[in-house]
Amino acid sequence: MATQLEQARKGVITPQMQQVASDEGRTPEEICQGVAAGHLVIPYNVHRSFRAVGIGAGLRTKVNANIGASGLRNLVEEEITKLEKSVQYGADSVMDLSTGAELDAIRAELISRSPVMLGTVPIYQVASEAAEGLVDAEKLFTCIERQAEQGVDFMTVHCGVTRRTVEALAGQPRLAGIVSRGGSLLANVIRRTGQENPLYEQFDRLCDIFLKHDVTFSLGDGLRPGATADATDAAQLTELLVLGELAERARQRGCQVMVEGPGHVPLDQVEANVLLQKRLCGGAPFYVLGPIVTDVTPGYDHISAAIGGAVAAAAGADFLCYVTPAEHLRLPTVDDVVEGVVATRLAAHAGDLVKRVPGAREWDDSMSRARRNLDWEAMYALAMDPWKARRLKEGSEAAGEDVCTMCGKLCAVRTDRLSLEETAKK
Repeated sequence: MATQLEQARKGVITPQMQQVASDEGRTPEEICQGVAAGHLVIPYNVHRSFRAVGIGAGLRTKVNANIGASGLRNLVEEEITKLEKSVQYGADSVMDLSTGAELDAIRAELISRSPVMLGTVPIYQVASEAAEGLVDAEKLFTCIERQAEQGVDFMTVHCGVTRRTVEALAGQPRLAGIVSRGGSLLANVIRRTGQENPLYEQFDRLCDIFLKHDVTFSLGDGLRPGATADATDAAQLTELLVLGELAERARQRGCQVMVEGPGHVPLDQVEANVLLQKRLCGGAPFYVLGPIVTDVTPGYDHISAAIGGAVAAAAGADFLCYVTPAEHLRLPTVDDVVEGVVATRLAAHAGDLVKRVPGAREWDDSMSRARRNLDWEAMYALAMDPWKARRLKEGSEAAGEDVCTMCGKLCAVRTDRLSLEETAKK
């Protein structure tokens, strides 16, 4: 079966392209052209069935929620609830980042229940089962193929952690070192064995698997900065150059590709990071973790990430991976997941307003009209988190009234409206 990219290059408009066009206010032909150029991806494994979502230039900025059990907290029912809440609060995708035991069963359960695209990082499973975390190449490829057969729509693969990029890191040591789990595992293989990263060395083999199942590449930034002091350094940029080369190789094979980005980045470097990725990776969709713009906000990293994510989205980032209040501290709870999704959707929408994505301004204007009319039900319906909006208003002393407890009878909106109505009568 041909991939979305292969069909787009032939001018074939797939049902998934039609779904994306309908949801995005674009024509099917525009979506087809974007996929063919590699500027859009539609992660959609051939073994799954759900409403397709597009990621890339000209489309609404998408939001991903990371879920998954760990070796220290393996509660499958809790992860199912996180999946359900992620979707309820507007996540466009989820990634199962489970580590520990029974990972195939956990993944199968999440895939069967997910109404949105689902991604993974296969090296986590291999490392969970390996002695001393030393990843075996054959086991890694076997795991990747098994996950593709299960129905995973996109996979993070850290192909850019090579001997050359690890050498760049050694030549310019970092404050925080390597903070990517996948990146650290592959750098460990390179340092201890002197061998090349198998995902880089056997990239064509990886393409064969992804091509067969139409799994979208998410080329992981295994050397992303984990401290603002390390942002945009030699190792990060050397890896980005490699990812740009691999993105083009994958597209030539007919595979869909997006590229991941940092990380911890000072605010004044965020836009430059987006522009660099777009230039070096041929306009491939950019999938950004955060970026977190300061290192001193444990418990509030979702806010730091939303600030960076808004700037990144406005500059052209296409896909934001959420950060929760639990980042750097613990596995997120269900409540953490909700806060992370909403904060990241806020960032994505702020960027969409700047990019003039169809529907973004109309959504804001509809809320403004509802506020002007003191139409509380409309405000709840339009709110990014309607449940919290209703809870805050109806839990106050002004429940059921057309004003809130902030202004009461001094409500500026009501005063202005009444004033205009009186003036119109004269």
